[in-house]
Amino acid sequence: MEVLNQKKLRDKFTKSGVKMIGPETIFFSQDTKIGKNVTIEPYVVIGSRVKIGDNVIIKSFSHLETCTIESKVEIGPYARIRPNTILKSGSRVGNFVEIKKSTLGKKSKVNHLSYIGDSIIGKSVNIGAGTITCNYDGIKKSKTNIKDKVFIGSNSSLVAPVTIEKESIVGAGSVITKNVQKKSLALTRPPQLEVKNYKRKKK
Repeated sequence: MEVLNQKKLRDKFTKSGVKMIGPETIFFSQDTKIGKNVTIEPYVVIGSRVKIGDNVIIKSFSHLETCTIESKVEIGPYARIRPNTILKSGSRVGNFVEIKKSTLGKKSKVNHLSYIGDSIIGKSVNIGAGTITCNYDGIKKSKTNIKDKVFIGSNSSLVAPVTIEKESIVGAGSVITKNVQKKSLALTRPPQLEVKNYKRKKK
């Protein structure tokens, strides 16, 4: 029965103009809503309560559930969009990125190997590779607020609750535990230590 139902859903979306590459590997829910000029690559799973706008590209091995995808958004490959997430127009979510209960603003990017949870991200924000929002302390969840035109350097940890104000920069490898002021640079990286002519111990 499920196989027949999936075939009906695939046929329905094909007729409405959705471009599917390897349609037999793509799974929809009964309540999936998809706009115009959407491309879905192989091995994509769309769970319940997903709404997809126009001119969206969903790349292979991505999983979406209970989320809203606005127009001109690119997702994946290997992205997981979890419940109560909104991806605003022109945003991009890249490979091995997980987003939960968050809003990603217009033209903002989370391109590589990141976890974003319980966050509000503004417009034209760049989240560097390996960035994590530390939203759970073992007892309660807290929020991260990243304002417009912020640049988060790679391998950063943002410990919620925390606010990163507009046009500020977080240096790569930082652990941010305090609010960052507008147009400032926040760094918590320790100084590099170098021991000259160091000789390794021999067995």
